[in-house]
Parts: sequence; C-alpha cells; structure tokens
Amino acid sequence: GSDTIVNVAQAWAEAYKVVNPAVAVAITGGGTGTGISALINGTVDIANASRKMLDSEMAQARANGVEPVEFIVGYDGLAVYVHRENPLDSLTLAQLAEIYADGGPVESWSQLGVSVPGAQDDHIVRVSRQNNSGTYAYFKEAVLGREREYKLGSLDMHGSKDVVDLVAKTPGAIGYSGLAYATAEVKVLAIARAAGEPAVRPTVETARDESYPIARPLFMYTAGQPTGAVKAYLDWILSDEGQRIILDKGYAPVRRLN
Repeated sequence: GSDTIVNVAQAWAEAYKVVNPAVAVAITGGGTGTGISALINGTVDIANASRKMLDSEMAQARANGVEPVEFIVGYDGLAVYVHRENPLDSLTLAQLAEIYADGGPVESWSQLGVSVPGAQDDHIVRVSRQNNSGTYAYFKEAVLGREREYKLGSLDMHGSKDVVDLVAKTPGAIGYSGLAYATAEVKVLAIARAAGEPAVRPTVETARDESYPIARPLFMYTAGQPTGAVKAYLDWILSDEGQRIILDKGYAPVRRLN
C-alpha cells in the first residue's frame, strides 16, 4: 500500500525477522489505493494507508465479505518542499490552495513576494502525486477542501521520494511529501493555518501534537480483527520496540516511549 509508509514498513519487516524468524513479511508499495484494493480483494493481510478508508471502499469490502479494522501506527507531518535556494520560508494553507487548487490564481513566485534564483520565467512548477496516492487524497482534503479539485498541469509523481528528488533538481518547484523524505537538497516550509497565525515547521513533535496544520495519522488495515501471526506482528509494531523504528525513520510514534 502507502508509499509514504513503505520505508518504515520495510524496516519493520527486516527487524521482525530477528523477533520471529518463522514469519516472513513481504512489503509492496504502489500507493494507499493499491493496498486498500488488495485488502478488499483478499490478497493481502495488511493494507498500509496514509489516509482513512473511504465510505465507498468500506462498502466494497463488506460486499466482498471483508470487514476492515483500522490501526493507527504513527503520525506524519505532510511536508511542503521547495528548492534549497528558494528564499521563501513559510506559507498559509490558503496560499497553498491558491497554488494547487483549480481556479487558484497563484502561478508565479513573485505573487508570493519572492524571487527564486533559476526559476524559469518566475513560474511555479507544481509537483504532486498520482491520484491513487493517500498523500494526494489527504492533501486535497486538508488543503484544497472537499469541494475543490487540483489545478491541471502539475507533475504527478509515482512515489514520495520522487517528489523530493524532482523539487531538489528544479529551482522553481514546490511539492508535498512525507516528512521522513526530507533531504539536505530541499527546504521544508513552515505552514500557518491562516494569515496572522504562527507558521509551524513539521517535526516529530508537531506532527504528534497536531500543531503542524497538515499532520496526519498513518494507518494499517486488516481484514477483520487480526489473529495469529498478523496480530502478533501488529502488537509488536505498536510496542516500544516497533515504535522506536518508526521514530528512527522520521515519523512520530503513537505515544511517548519508555
């Protein structure tokens, strides 16, 4: 499922080989929509998701004899990235919507009061995710609002890392991706809920306490209440040992660790 979670999911799977060598955990990314479809079709034990399942997906699952059960396994600050030479430090949610939403008037960096070295024709290059991505869906709901669609003409990337890599190579670019994908090649912007309110940077702490405006839970879904090896694996993920791994990967654990 979720490409946002895939790195930590792989780290969990590797570490669990030592905890229980008799259990093999196979991980595939592809996006939240891919994972949820596989859960509905009965081809996976766990679907990783960076958004909640939709009512329509729940209905599909139940029609197929599957009762999804939701587990929150961590928290992410959905970061907004620009090129490291970009002088911009912060945006409001409304400004983000004006950049990304259909009908939004912001198309150039000068409209935001900055001059970006190397940005061709002052143009903002919008980098987004493909529409089967939970990150794409969450950004739409949290930033654009349910009634607005994305503006056409963005560069839609398959994976979280791809977004950050493209922004790093493109002076005029802006993109959004999980906080854990931040590198020294990009700048992470602080985000304010509204004009006049403090802009907050995404960190493990601001994701967990939701003071960062685009913080979100990360989910795992099972088909019915988990039992046996699946339950043991999820219990371990939610233990201090499993939660230290998600913290090491740059996400917030579900609670303070001992």
